Amino acid sequence: MSTPQQQKQSTARPLGPADAPQAVPPSAAATRGIVAATIGNALEWFDIAIYALLAIYIGRNFFPSNDPGVELIQAFAVFGVSYLIRPLGGLVLGSFADRHGLKKGLTVTIRLMVLGTALLAFMPNYGTIGILAPIGIVLARLIQGFSAGGEFGAATAYLIAQNGKRKGFLGSFQFASQGLGSLLAAIFVAVLTTVLTDAQMTEWGWRIPFLFGLLVGPAGFLIRREMQEVPVVRPAEHKHSPVRDVFATQKTGMLLAGGALAVSTALNFILQYMPTFAIKELGLEPGISFTSLIITGVILTFGTPVVGHLSDKYGRMNIMVPTVVVLLLAVVPLFLWVISAKSFLVLALVMTILGLLKAAYFGALPSVMSDAFDPRTRATGLSFSYNTAVVAFGGFTPMIAAFLVQQTGQAVAPGYYLGVVAIISLVALAAGVKVRGIR
Repeated sequence: MSTPQQQKQSTARPLGPADAPQAVPPSAAATRGIVAATIGNALEWFDIAIYALLAIYIGRNFFPSNDPGVELIQAFAVFGVSYLIRPLGGLVLGSFADRHGLKKGLTVTIRLMVLGTALLAFMPNYGTIGILAPIGIVLARLIQGFSAGGEFGAATAYLIAQNGKRKGFLGSFQFASQGLGSLLAAIFVAVLTTVLTDAQMTEWGWRIPFLFGLLVGPAGFLIRREMQEVPVVRPAEHKHSPVRDVFATQKTGMLLAGGALAVSTALNFILQYMPTFAIKELGLEPGISFTSLIITGVILTFGTPVVGHLSDKYGRMNIMVPTVVVLLLAVVPLFLWVISAKSFLVLALVMTILGLLKAAYFGALPSVMSDAFDPRTRATGLSFSYNTAVVAFGGFTPMIAAFLVQQTGQAVAPGYYLGVVAIISLVALAAGVKVRGIR
């Protein structure tokens, strides 16, 4: 039997499989839970991804300027601003999930996402209501950002809790569902930009994906409402305060988890930026440019669980470390290649290579991040570390990429930025092995 001092120390370390909740849902219920978490997460990320893909048209409607480059930067700036509120959403919604149950937390996040999407779908443009239009867009993105802030931690904690022996595989569905959401968004935009004229897309076509997201939102809510709750054993000797516990005992875990995520989230938003990059810098047609993103969406959706399964078998770090090294060495040559060729074929090949590298890296990433935290505060720790890293290395990445290209006059500039972030993640992975013994 452990002493009070041992019990106190246990809150300062990530717990292993033996410390996990004893009540595990039956396999059928666990499967339904995985499906519910995955589908709901995909719907949320569809709503998030679609804004980045439609930034050109949103900029024309809500941030009119004589300079198209300024319109784009302003639209991406709003995309980035919504990420500033995500750490707060992570703390509030993550703590709510840890205290009241992961199922309840996931249900709240999808309700908020539907509200933000509704505002985007129906907001009148600048020509109709003036300054209220961009203010409304900012408000909608803030609501979406707050919702997404709690989504990652609660969904990942829920997936990992299903089976402690298959953490890599189950956790991979977190990012696989993000890939599915991005895939759906890319298909929508590729079809719309092919079928509709540029004027039609600017006037009303850009709203169609948001209306779709609004229609399927209630379906995601109903699916999550039927999920089975995952019980988590909590200490009885003091009032449970996930936020206090995370900041008091798990600061190192937050640094390790956030640092490991840095290159993954930066690469994710570079991939979302690539179609816009191809249109503006390479002169490619919008339809074929957005089609290239479908390739990476397929890879991330179906390749990520395969990598998660392999990580359980061969070791997570044995896959992640070599992958980020290859990315560091290859990213600038890949950008130089696509710039010099200026063809859809080369763009598609580069997107395929980057998609494979991303799938290989982040397939096991959710389980690595989860191992940095105590299960009793896992949703809070994951949500805050994830969203803080996304603010620093993700949300503003499209704006930074566009800004670097405009200011330096070098189209390869986003590649240099991604290389710097890769080094940060390498340091975090090395520290995870040494400090936490994560393998």
